[in-house]
Amino acid sequence: MHLNTAPPTSKADDLFEFARQYLPGGVSAAARVHPSLGRPFFATRGEGARVWDADGREYIDLNMSFGAALLGHGSPVIRAAIEAALGVGVLCGFETPLQAEVARKITEVVPCAELVRFSQSGTETTWHAVRTARAYTGRTKVVKFEGHFHGFNDVLGYSMWPPLNEAGPPEAPRTIPASGGMPPSGASEIIVLPWNDADALERCLSAQGHEIAAVIMEPIAHNAGTIMPAPGYLQAVREMTRQHGVVLIFDEILSGFRTGPGCAQEYLGVTPDMCTLGKTLGGGTPLSAFVGSREVMSAVAPLGTAVHSGTFNAHTIPIFAANAFLDEIADPGFWSGLEANESFFYTGLRDAFRDAGLPVWVQAAGARFSLHFGLEEEPRSYREAERGDGTMATAFYGAALDRGVYFHHARHHGFSSMHTRADLEEALGRIEAAARSVRSS
Repeated sequence: MHLNTAPPTSKADDLFEFARQYLPGGVSAAARVHPSLGRPFFATRGEGARVWDADGREYIDLNMSFGAALLGHGSPVIRAAIEAALGVGVLCGFETPLQAEVARKITEVVPCAELVRFSQSGTETTWHAVRTARAYTGRTKVVKFEGHFHGFNDVLGYSMWPPLNEAGPPEAPRTIPASGGMPPSGASEIIVLPWNDADALERCLSAQGHEIAAVIMEPIAHNAGTIMPAPGYLQAVREMTRQHGVVLIFDEILSGFRTGPGCAQEYLGVTPDMCTLGKTLGGGTPLSAFVGSREVMSAVAPLGTAVHSGTFNAHTIPIFAANAFLDEIADPGFWSGLEANESFFYTGLRDAFRDAGLPVWVQAAGARFSLHFGLEEEPRSYREAERGDGTMATAFYGAALDRGVYFHHARHHGFSSMHTRADLEEALGRIEAAARSVRSS
C-alpha cells in the first residue's frame, strides 16, 4: 500500500517552526500536539469525512474535531445556517428571536432540560453548572470522579488523568490538580471518588452530604476510554443524590447526541437535575449550554444569585448552526443511518485488529469509540484503562497517519453522519495495514 508519508521538506514542519515564534509551543491548545508527529497536525481543509494537511495529503478523519463535527466537515445544513446568520449581521450581545427557539428544541429532546443557558466552551459551561448548584443548595463541596474530564477550569480540573503512581488507593483517590497555577485551596472543595463504586459514594454522602452541592460525572466516560456505567450504578447514584438533596449533573459535552437525540441520559434511562451540552450542539461552531430542571435553573441570575453573562453567549452564528443541527437530528432517518454504520464499523474494527494480531480492545457507545491497546477485556474503570500500552498506541496512530487515516492521540475517536459505508470500508483496510505494520515492527 502506498504510504502517505511526508516529503523531505514538509510544509507542516515549516508551519510549526513559524507557529512556535508566536504561539506557546506552536499551538492554540495544548492537546493539539500529536505525539506520533511531535507537532500539531496542520489541517488546511475539511470536507465531509476527510481532511487535508498542509502538504496536500488526504485523510479519512476519525477524530472529527474531538467530537464537534458529528455532521461532518462543511455540512450543507450548517453552511446554509451560517450564511443565514451572516445575512442578519454578525450580532452579539443581543437577544434575538432564535435563542429561545433553540432552547425550546433542546427541552423537547433532552429529558432533564426545562430551562437552558448558552455559553461557548465546555470548560466555562461545567463551571457555571457547578456555580448554579452551589447557589441552589447553599453548599460548596463537589464530588467528581477519577478519570472524568470537565474542562480545565479551577473548579473541576482535578484527577482527570492522574498517573497511577500518584493517584493514591483505588477506593480513595487523591485529589490531583491537572494544571499548574491552580490554587491549592481549591482542592478542599473537591472530593474525588472512584466511578462505578456505589458504596464509595454512599459512604461519602452519608458522612458529608450536608456539605455537598453537586455530584458531577460523565454518564458515559468517553474521556477515560468510553467506560460504561455498571448495571444499576446510575440508578443508585440518582437515588442517593435525591435523598441527600445533592444536585446530580451529567456532563454531556461529549456524550450528548451520540446515542440519540435525548443524549446519554435517555439512552441509559436516568434523568439528572442538570446537564451540560456542547461540542456537536453547535454543528462545529463554538456553543455549549447548561440546562436543568426549572427549580434548579431558577438559581441563575436574574432569577437567582448565580451570575452567568457574557457578550458572546448565544452568538448568532452558533445559534443559527445549533438550530440547523437540532432540525437535522429530529429526523429518525439520521439515527438509523448512523446506527447502521456503527454496527458495521465497530464489527469491522474488531476484526481488523484481530486479523492483524494486534491486541486492541474496541470500546464504543454511539458514534464515539475508544481503542485500548494491549487490553483483551473491557475496562471498567479509569485505572483499568490506564494500564493500556501507550507506546503501542503512539506507534499505531503514526502508522495510521502514514496510511491516510487521521486519529488524534486521544482517549476517544469517532465518525460523522457524512462518513459513507465506502469511507469506513476504506478506513478499515488502512487500519488493518497499520496494525500489521505495528505488529511486525
